Amino acid sequence: MAEFDYIVVGGGMAGASAAYELAGFARVLLIEMEERCGYHTTGRSAALYAETYGNRTVRGLTTGGKAFYLNPPSGFSDQPLLHPRGVMFIGRPDQQAALDALVAEVAGLRSNIRAISAQEAYRRSPVLKPGYVGGAVLDPDSMDIDVNALHQGYLRGLKARGGELRTDAALQQLSRKDGIWTARTKAGEFKGAAIVNAAGAWGDEIAALAGAKPVGITPKRRTAILFQPPSGVDPRSWHSVIDADEEFYFRPDAGRVMASPADETPSPPCDAQPEELDIAILIDRLEQAANLPVRRIENRWAGLRTFAKDKTPVVGFDPKMEGFFWLLGQGGYGIQTAPGISRLVGALARGKGVPSDLADLGVSEQALSPARFN
Repeated sequence: MAEFDYIVVGGGMAGASAAYELAGFARVLLIEMEERCGYHTTGRSAALYAETYGNRTVRGLTTGGKAFYLNPPSGFSDQPLLHPRGVMFIGRPDQQAALDALVAEVAGLRSNIRAISAQEAYRRSPVLKPGYVGGAVLDPDSMDIDVNALHQGYLRGLKARGGELRTDAALQQLSRKDGIWTARTKAGEFKGAAIVNAAGAWGDEIAALAGAKPVGITPKRRTAILFQPPSGVDPRSWHSVIDADEEFYFRPDAGRVMASPADETPSPPCDAQPEELDIAILIDRLEQAANLPVRRIENRWAGLRTFAKDKTPVVGFDPKMEGFFWLLGQGGYGIQTAPGISRLVGALARGKGVPSDLADLGVSEQALSPARFN
């Protein structure tokens, strides 16, 4: 008999949220290779909840988790998970086509998502340089996510539901016999009926241990910096600002400015570190777009965002490897989609199909299934 119904590999946001959801009806073990959960991508994310961000499937998963964000279960968090922010996608005159495409893609999502003039963009973000912006798209309902509160809420909730967590438990070997998986880890050996691969950048390596065919996950480095705004400037009321082609973004962060060049540099799975060239590119782009001189960088970091070829998450049972469930490829949308995807995992794991509200938002099992790569 299996000790667990599900062994979830990876204690970042994806694994923690999936383990929480599964623990509502099954025996669950969450294993994490580091000494603490969320050390890599989750712990380096400054996430924005934006229903306008990502492709149609990502947007559906994001909107499908909004109710959880606004009204989490009792005891999940002692503070709000979302904080009002708003976001503007800005474009130079030569980027107008990208702005028009965004408006067309999100048409009907909410009536208050709209194209705005350059003049209005400057009023909303006076730090932008005159003459740089040709137009913009405003989403006033986007919000900042308290990433740590969300992640810790899932981990606490997992334990409250009877689930177990093992850290410093790097997976060393996977084998399957008589319908039961045996997971040998640094912290011991565990048995489970199903494996949930939520290992992020290490996802294809976990698949190889199981003997499953990799789906071609690509980890990509993303860099960010934190610095003080110009003297006398208070950024706390600013919107987040994202370039129309996602060449950079910046946003307020506790009275300072967080910015990124939105780099997507392929990388092997590792403890990602920022590169000086990426920081130099960011500073150059910022200085072209805004009056934001970077005189001193207070903090710099990098994390690995993990992508499938089509930039859509991979969620579902492997078509050829029984009891092996994929939960990878969230890209830069893993935090904002976590409540929606984890609920989807809970349904697909029981063979129930996509929840009806997610299906109404354009989420389909076929678009997410690992079978699409075969």
